Amino acid sequence: MTGKLYLVATPIGNLGDMTPRAIEALREADLIAAEDTRTSLPLLARFEIRKPMTSYHEYNKYEKTEVLIGRLLKGEKIALITDAGTPAISDPGQILAARCLEEGIPVTSLPGACALITALTMSGLPSRRFCFEGFLPSEKEGKSKKERKRVLDQLRREERTMILYEAPHRLRSTLKELEAVLGGGRRLTLCRELTKKYEEALPMTIGGAISYYEEREPRGEYVLVIEGADPGALEEEARRSFDSLSIPDHLRTYLDQGLPEKEAMKKVAADRGISRRDVYRAIHVENRE
Repeated sequence: MTGKLYLVATPIGNLGDMTPRAIEALREADLIAAEDTRTSLPLLARFEIRKPMTSYHEYNKYEKTEVLIGRLLKGEKIALITDAGTPAISDPGQILAARCLEEGIPVTSLPGACALITALTMSGLPSRRFCFEGFLPSEKEGKSKKERKRVLDQLRREERTMILYEAPHRLRSTLKELEAVLGGGRRLTLCRELTKKYEEALPMTIGGAISYYEEREPRGEYVLVIEGADPGALEEEARRSFDSLSIPDHLRTYLDQGLPEKEAMKKVAADRGISRRDVYRAIHVENRE
């Protein structure tokens, strides 16, 4: 008989957000896997939870996953916690959960505190559709820097509300990057120190946030909730870029992406607000020339 993995949410600040079910699961676990055992010990002591612990974090996730899988296959109950919030969200716990499902090991998630949902609900920005990016890729040279640029380029056209995490010492530089990509007039809500004594939700624009933190030192962990792009503005931008291309060149951009010619012609016609017959004629005029 296999064991079971419990993904246990822990408070992101206020200890009153620890649920009775989370406390019960930790007390009944055979082993608690924690992001940092030193950070988790005071929390466990607060609720009189005394269980064996092991570390599970970004730097040992692959090796430790297999160790934990072995114990689960022997029938143990393992509870996974992070330093704060819900495991497996922007967290190596996702790898352990996936491996458990591959091995037929039951996985359950105990709902609780989650910084991205807390920030979204208090941001005042649209919440029906949203995307979560976590921390942007590192600003270091090489592969991670290229990945950061790629993600920012994708966010420029994102119509859903966007949620990012950021550390205080990187907040100013990240805001300036966002201004360059999204524009200074884009609305955002800066949420900091969620559920703690100095919790704040600051609705402003990206440009306004840059000015605000020129005079103030960023403090605490931040969640940035950012307004999505206006669909009408994106369409107008795309139309202007298409107008700079000839119809044959426009068609080639889609053919180069691997689309069949008929599908590519259909997309060109839709982009330019013309008929497919007009596209066909323009291509054949160029071919005759």
